[in-house]
This record gives sequence, C-alpha cells and structure tokens, in this order.
Amino acid sequence: MGLCQSLCCGSFRKSHSLEIPVSSSPDSAPPRYPPLQTSSSRSQNPSYSETGTILLKPYVDITTLYDLDKELGRGQFGITYLCTEKATKRRYACKSISRRKLITDKDVEDVRREISILQHLTGQPNIVEFKGAYEDRRNVHLVMELCSGGELFDRIIAKGSYSERQASSICRQIVNVVHACHFMGVMHRDLKPENFLMVSKDENSPIKATDFGLSVFIEEGRMYKDLVGSAYYVAPEVLQRKYGKEIDVWSAGVILYILLSGVPPFWGETEKEIFKAVSEGNLDLESQPWPSISDAAKDLIRKMLARDPRKRITAAQALEHPWMKEGGDASDKPIDCAVHSRLKQFRVMNKLKKLALKVIAENLSSEEEIRGLKQMFNNIDTDGSGTITLEELGVGLARLGSKLTEPEIKQLMDAADVDKNGSIDYIEFVTATMHRHRLEREDNIYRAFQFFDKDSSGFITRDELRQAMTQYGMGDEATIDEVIEDVDTDKDGRINYEEFVAMMKRGTQDGDGI
Repeated sequence: MGLCQSLCCGSFRKSHSLEIPVSSSPDSAPPRYPPLQTSSSRSQNPSYSETGTILLKPYVDITTLYDLDKELGRGQFGITYLCTEKATKRRYACKSISRRKLITDKDVEDVRREISILQHLTGQPNIVEFKGAYEDRRNVHLVMELCSGGELFDRIIAKGSYSERQASSICRQIVNVVHACHFMGVMHRDLKPENFLMVSKDENSPIKATDFGLSVFIEEGRMYKDLVGSAYYVAPEVLQRKYGKEIDVWSAGVILYILLSGVPPFWGETEKEIFKAVSEGNLDLESQPWPSISDAAKDLIRKMLARDPRKRITAAQALEHPWMKEGGDASDKPIDCAVHSRLKQFRVMNKLKKLALKVIAENLSSEEEIRGLKQMFNNIDTDGSGTITLEELGVGLARLGSKLTEPEIKQLMDAADVDKNGSIDYIEFVTATMHRHRLEREDNIYRAFQFFDKDSSGFITRDELRQAMTQYGMGDEATIDEVIEDVDTDKDGRINYEEFVAMMKRGTQDGDGI
C-alpha cells in the first residue's frame, strides 16, 4: 500500500522496490468498495463523527483492547507495534496506518483490499493469521499474528551454512504460499525474502508470508497491467504490462536461485539495468557455484523461471517436483561457503539502502507535494482520458509554469513510459516525477546521510548506525557489524559520505564473481 515510492533494488513500493501502488480500473477485481464520504455526505449523516471513513464502521479506541508496546518497524504510511491483547495476554503485531496519508479513494481501496485479502487467506498454511481491523480518528490498525523469529535471510545467514535440503524446505513453504493464494483466488504480486518471517526463534520454525499490500483478487481471463513488485523479483511479463498469476511462481523461482547461489539471477547497477537483465533473460546456471548444485535443483529453477508464462510450472506442479518434495532428491551436502558470503553481502546492501531510502521518502516528501503532483496530472490530462502523451506533457508543464527543458521533458516521458506505448498514466507520472526530483538527486542523498550523521562529524559511526537502525526496527549487532564491514571500504570503522554515496548508487556487490 502506498502512494508512490522509489523503484530501487527492493520492492516497487518500498525502498529499492518498484513500489508502485496498484492502479484501479472499471474492471478491477472484486470486492467493490463504497466511496469515501465527502464533505456533503458528512452534513447529511449526523453520525459521521462516530463512523470511520476507511472501514465504514464505528470508531474503536484500540487501547481499550490492546496494550501497544515497542515499535517493530515502520514504513512511509504506518508503524508496526508489538501489542498485547488485554483479555488474553496474547501478543500480536499491530500495523497502524495513518489516515491522513490515505489521500485518494484509491488509497482507501488499497487498504480495504489488503484487509479483505488477509481475512480471506487467514488459516492457510504459511500465511500470517489475521486478528482484526480497527479505525480511530487518526489511524487504521491491522492486528495480526506476531512473527518474532526475524526475516528469512537473517535466519539463514545466522546459521552459517545450509544444505540443498534446507533450501528445499524453505522454498517448499514459499511455494506453498503461492499455491494457497492461487487456490483461494489471490495473486500476491510482491513475493520477496523480506516478506517472509520466521514465526519464532526455534530452529525449525515455520515461515509465514506477512505483506499483502500489493495483492489482488484474481479475475479469470483478465490480464493485469499494473507495474508492481520488486526489481530483482519482477517477472518479465510485468514489465510488458500484461500478466497473470504466473508472476508469483517467477518471484519464488528468483528466491530459490538466490538461496542456492547467493545472488539474484538478473542484476544491474541501476533499476533500469535490472529490468533490462530481466527482459533479456540470460539465466546463468553454469558459473560457480552451479556446477556443484544438483541437476534436479537446476531443472526446477529453469521451470520456475521459464520466460513464457504459459510454459512456466504452476505452484501445484512445483510442489510435486522431485527436488521440492519432502524426502525427495535434495541433497544434505552443505552448499559452498562462498554462497553464504555472497548472500550475506546481498542482504546487508539491501538493508542499509532500504533504510536510507525510507529516510529519504519520509523526510523529503510531503503530503502537500503528493497532492500537488496529483493535481498537476489532472490539469495536464485535459481530456480526462487518464493518460498523457508527450505533447500533452510538454504543453501542460509549460502552462503550469514548469522550467523543464524539452530534453528534460522527453527524459521524464521516457523514464515513465515503461511499456513504451507513447503515453503515461497517473501512476507512471507521479512515480517518475518523485523518483527524478527526490530520490536520485545527490543533495537528497546528502540529507539522508545527515540523518545518520547525528553529530555532523562527516562520518556515520557504529553508534549512530545502531541508533538509526534500531529506530526503524532493522538492527541487531550482527547486522550492524555486517553493514560496517560491507560499506566501510577504507576500514576505519565508520562510513564517510563517499562510501555512503557509493553504496546508494550500486545495484549489488561486484566481488565474488558477481
């Protein structure tokens, strides 16, 4: 769920994610949601002050039901807290979404749809249990199962080594999520390691999928066009803006590839290069460590990463693959330690970059600016078609007093027009505009650096990094050590500005044969 965030190396709606919000259309999937109450409807509804405009139910003071405790994490639109149910003393996670950041009807629909999908899927294996949704005058609160065992890759790295059989067990649970979603009529659309948490710290803890903010109900026969997902994990047909539920199998296949090799199958120094690699689809199963990986594992990867979605293996078929089946062909032989090292580097790079981009998004963008961009689009789209051509963009920006030059306008159009159909829709416009003017400007990177550099010494120290990562629920001592080790190229125990910029501008590690 989100208005518009950068498309970095993570998810298209989160840091380094191509986090682009789901666009609505007249034929969007069920259920249909009632519109927001307007000022006129307020005056006609004497009980309006007691009824929430998001859930359309009476306001509930969540503190009468739950004790909210420490912050577990935060994003651009809300904060997740540890909470305890007063009646049972059971602990849950509570995601509190700020109502003031839900500006449009579509933003509200996104929240309602996420709640509907969580309610629909609860009880399915490897999917987080949903407790309930509540609204007060400031926030919408989603209460769900607490998964306290940490992120999937964190646990794998903490083990030090693992085998194909362990990778098979992990992948089986991920594909089981895909199978359950598809069987229940849901397309996830944003499968990535960060969206899988361990239920507990127990070594054999199950994995649960926790984020359904980009998920939709599937309409049979419909091809979807929304550009959603996360850069490394996005299927090629998403970039072509014509896809179905097969994209979830692709994303799961990318996760499996990373588990077995330590790096994503398609990478680049920038998002554009990552997408180019995804589109070209040169799948490397020959270089290290692939000669030591079983043929059965490579066979499954090829089938999950088949470029033609009609030829791609289904989730149900993948669960029956000899390598994936419990007690199947997967070997107990430990995977090369170099894979573990590469996986660790990949995870660390993504974590610090994700945190930096969160800082930029939260501190450098404002609700007012987002409103302004939306109004700008409506003013340019004079025929109300919902799309803008290059000519309309040039005329409209000039009319609105923009000082962008013609080459800059063409550059903006090229960056936004992902499907190269000669026009851009609202989501493309806002995303490209905010990305170009906010997240790529070096002065914004510098301001993000200043956020970490609390004492303005010109360096980010270990204590400053710990403080920032703890604030965002992302840090433990091992992670902090790994970040310092990875980014601190001159090995003086701290991160200077040049090292910080280099980290922000690289797509992945360039060592270890990557």
